[in-house]
Amino acid sequence: MKRIYSIVLLFVALNSFAQNSEWQSLFDGKTLNGWKQFTGSATYTVENGTIVGTTVRSSPNSFLVSDQRFAGDFVLEMETMMTDTNTNSGVQFKSNFDAKANNGKGRVFGYQYELDPSSRKWSGGLYDEGRRDWLYPGSYNPKGQTMFTPNVFHKMRIECIGNTVKTWLDGVPVSYLVDSLTANEGIFALQVHSIGRPEYEGIKIFWKNIRVQTKNIKPLAFPKGLYVVNLVPNKLIPYEQQSGWKLLFDGKSTNGWVGAHKNTFPEKGWQVQDGVLKVLSSTGGESTNGGDIVSKQQFAAFDLSFDFKLTKGANSGVKYFVTLNEQSSGSAIGLEYQLLDDTLHPDAKLGREGNRTLASLYDLIKAQKTTRFFRQPGNWNTARIVVYPNNHVEHYLNGIKVLEYDRGSQAYRDLVAISKYKVWNNFGEAAKGHILIQDHGNEVSFRSIKIRELK
Repeated sequence: MKRIYSIVLLFVALNSFAQNSEWQSLFDGKTLNGWKQFTGSATYTVENGTIVGTTVRSSPNSFLVSDQRFAGDFVLEMETMMTDTNTNSGVQFKSNFDAKANNGKGRVFGYQYELDPSSRKWSGGLYDEGRRDWLYPGSYNPKGQTMFTPNVFHKMRIECIGNTVKTWLDGVPVSYLVDSLTANEGIFALQVHSIGRPEYEGIKIFWKNIRVQTKNIKPLAFPKGLYVVNLVPNKLIPYEQQSGWKLLFDGKSTNGWVGAHKNTFPEKGWQVQDGVLKVLSSTGGESTNGGDIVSKQQFAAFDLSFDFKLTKGANSGVKYFVTLNEQSSGSAIGLEYQLLDDTLHPDAKLGREGNRTLASLYDLIKAQKTTRFFRQPGNWNTARIVVYPNNHVEHYLNGIKVLEYDRGSQAYRDLVAISKYKVWNNFGEAAKGHILIQDHGNEVSFRSIKIRELK
């Protein structure tokens, strides 16, 4: 009996070793061997089996970088803690170092897993340090906004397979990114962020149990329906398709679209080229060239996402719940996500209290946006409109919720009553309607137009 028991224990031990051997520890728990500091003057020490980073005055972002570079697919896990809510931190992965940047002081750039102990709760979001800013703000996934509680260790996980990045915090799925710009090889680094006030000196960030897996990776499943930031234009990954997403623009044709009040697509004023649907510049008048286009299909409750690129001074819009029966000429009537260069176009100063500015519900509700998250004309931005089955509606700009309202509520009807839409009965309250892209005579580009119906 003892012999059988010993064999069983040996089998369990060998099996456990086989599982653990798939992981490589990057921190010995005693020293900073295998790590070196790039940029900044924050301090890094080892205390009680933990790497401790401490904020200091008058320092840029500091990074403790692993000597090893990793190529291909991997999973990175660790436990981390912060002692204060007055700063944030992060973990770099698939990143690199440019020694010539910042006048020879160097710069770390690349993906960053955000550590955010503030009430914003963006921990697990994805930031592109030194390059593109926010890629996946935590606001894209409200169910994944887990509070990063100070003075408590939290477990983080990053999974990089191919051109996809997925993150977790304490076992909760947070971010899902599909990227068109991704380095195959890079470094890991632990960030101590610069501080804005001298009283924030001495805030500590802790990291322990840092390990990486590069072989026999078994991807963890995400719950169906999580919003994916897909930066590969006009493509859907299987996960998106399984969640109900479909493309309204395939990047090659005008299939699925017709001119407003027409049976065919406009013969002029629009162009499909290099994966982009573009309304061409004309006189700057409303629907005077090719005219608006509408989706052939109508939608009730939905999640609509699209990329847009403005030219300087441009005006356009994407409308929803368009029924096409209010008028037979001019721009068709519907609820409008305003697309506008607020800096140069005069419409930004018209209307009431800024309700004709970018991302606003045109002539009804002003978008409460942060300029930092808008990329100026000539750059791509992502808009999102969510209409829930209960008629609650949300507008997003680059992942940030900028307004919300309840379609058909008394508050909504009160706004309509003091707007240009007051002449139309039950404006914007149709059970379903078309999606419309406006021709306002200015050049505006669109791509990655995708939608899923909500039930």
